[in-house]
Amino acid sequence: MEIVRAKKSLGQNFLKDENVLKTIADSFETSDNDVIMEIGPGMGSLTKYLVKKPGKLVCYELDERMKAYLNCYESEKCHIFYDDFLKRDFKEDISDNEHLYVIANIPYYITIPILEHILNSEVLVTGMTILIQKEVALRFTAKPKSKDYGYFTVYLNHFFDSTILCDVSPSAFTPAPKVTSSVVKMTRKEHVESLNIKEFQKFLMDAFKQKRKILKNNLKPYNWDKIYCVLKLLGYHENVRAEEISYEDYVRLFKEI
Repeated sequence: MEIVRAKKSLGQNFLKDENVLKTIADSFETSDNDVIMEIGPGMGSLTKYLVKKPGKLVCYELDERMKAYLNCYESEKCHIFYDDFLKRDFKEDISDNEHLYVIANIPYYITIPILEHILNSEVLVTGMTILIQKEVALRFTAKPKSKDYGYFTVYLNHFFDSTILCDVSPSAFTPAPKVTSSVVKMTRKEHVESLNIKEFQKFLMDAFKQKRKILKNNLKPYNWDKIYCVLKLLGYHENVRAEEISYEDYVRLFKEI
């Protein structure tokens, strides 16, 4: 079968390292009542492992040239949608399930939009293992007071405990990207605070709007006196910056305002 040439416009870099593929596929144990969701299966290098796991498999592929490779996986167990995942209400595509897992090598240039689409859907995701750019993976797993710590770090931390399983060199792909990649595993927390997610996300984006400015300047639209009262109770000084505050303390601040 003729190899499909990768489209740069779709951010296609096909993972060919079988050890990395197995690491991704084996990152979560699934049962027959679970659903696995793969975004951007390409020619099926990861799909061939996922389809062997217990549970149903739902895939989303924008490039219809991949049908020649993916049609062989189509079955009662596996369904492939040739559609733009970001425009799709995927809640309609997944049946009632015990757990939902996202396991995928996603296009790097739309990593954040894909995750936002999943998290803002209010669908309960038990875990995610994704292959992404290492620079982004470091942001996702960063700790307070580090240069990589940002609004999306805190937002992800609301739902998941995240860890980097391994780094992946450019030579593991065809074509080879210009950056090192990482496999990130996100496991849903046992207790997730009940918050208005969209408002919490906006609050975090405002807090980190200009990272070099102090929090007070970024949160001018809010009641600073009330925020500062909470900050003092939590042990922060008035000139604190956004990257110095932990996820737990952002939740406290948000609840107060």
